Amino acid sequence: MTDRTQKSLTSLIKPVVFIAALLIGSYMVVKIEQCKPSDLGFYRDIFQREVVIQKTTDEYPLRATLKPLTEKELEYARIAWRYFENNYDSITGFVNSVDHYFATTLWDLSSSLHATLSAYEIGIIDYGEMDNRLSTVFSSFLEMPLYQNKLPNKVYNAQTLAMTTYDNRPTISGVGWSSMDLGRFLGLCYRIINHYPQYTEIIKEIQRQWDFEEAIENATLYGIGLSFKDGVERRVQEGKLGYEEYSAKGFSLMGYDVINAIQYTDFIKFVTIEGVDIAVDSREVRHHPSYNYILSDPYILDGLEYGFDVNSRELAYRVFMAQKRKHQRTDRVICVGEGHIDREPWFVYNSVYVNGKKWHCVSESGEPSDDLKTFSTGAAFGWYYLFEDNYAEVLMDKARELYNEDLGWYSGVYHKTEEINTAVTANVNAMVLQALNYRMTGKLNS
Repeated sequence: MTDRTQKSLTSLIKPVVFIAALLIGSYMVVKIEQCKPSDLGFYRDIFQREVVIQKTTDEYPLRATLKPLTEKELEYARIAWRYFENNYDSITGFVNSVDHYFATTLWDLSSSLHATLSAYEIGIIDYGEMDNRLSTVFSSFLEMPLYQNKLPNKVYNAQTLAMTTYDNRPTISGVGWSSMDLGRFLGLCYRIINHYPQYTEIIKEIQRQWDFEEAIENATLYGIGLSFKDGVERRVQEGKLGYEEYSAKGFSLMGYDVINAIQYTDFIKFVTIEGVDIAVDSREVRHHPSYNYILSDPYILDGLEYGFDVNSRELAYRVFMAQKRKHQRTDRVICVGEGHIDREPWFVYNSVYVNGKKWHCVSESGEPSDDLKTFSTGAAFGWYYLFEDNYAEVLMDKARELYNEDLGWYSGVYHKTEEINTAVTANVNAMVLQALNYRMTGKLNS
């Protein structure tokens, strides 16, 4: 080797080492960002960033509870219950997710059962009807086929109990399970056991038959689903900030170790939206297979069902205030949420923040759907009964006329056209009943 060649090679060593170190460092940063502190074992304290969710007010405008309903509010409840009269299958006990579309999910069935309990507690059905509905659906839960014989499939035919695809076609193999749906169901079970202990044994039997531990890994929630892109089955961490903690509370209260899923601060970052520091999940979809929607629904459900804790109250209030501030800036009534719409793609997530974008709406597969942003009726009821605030009054003023006496409450209003979103669903009508029940009794899952 000549001196010139040796010198040339020597001169290359430093830049090659530098580039290699840069690539290795970048890889480590990405991997650490994807880890929970608990994944780092002995080194967790080195990498863990202590995040404290600071209070933005000392006096949250929480609306008083333990109040009797007015005649008008009782009428709101009766309108909502009409949906569950129209869409109930007396053989299976299942309720359609959408008006006269014979498909349902465990999340929507949990909504329907919450609605049944609330209708009884409000006084618009009697004990016999409540008992018949609960007993029938619990029997179906023990009879219906399970995905891989472990956990409920994501979708079922409400009339036959058959597992179905997302478009309600029968499937022997199923399309996976959702830990978010399981968590909502377990929270419902906690409510039932505490208020109606006569159902404890059948709930325990369901727990023995369904393998809830399959949805937990390292105290974190996991789901199985088929990719929208290639149809391949994938087991993935499920739930982002808001939804993850809400669902984890159900698991935790029913005795499952989900300590890593229930922490609000593990993957928290803050994005300023309308002058409000909104907490968002740092796990963006480019690194993780599910979207980090920030919207009203999980925080409203958390408040109505569990009663806010110190963190969920603050994060919920910020989400509410961002919508209020946008209304003040644009004069448009803003109430974001997830839900069905009456046209393709049929379901959207209208979000304060998702996947790096503010005030963005996407379909279930992540396709941009900003032309389909809506005002959410269910979220309006929820915010109104949680917060005694002038903007909550504005929301209620817009929502209170969005109903059909024969069908129930409509899902909302399209921002772009001001047309009514005529989808009528279990989730919206259940949230109306839950919010009214909360007004009477306080938190529902106590």
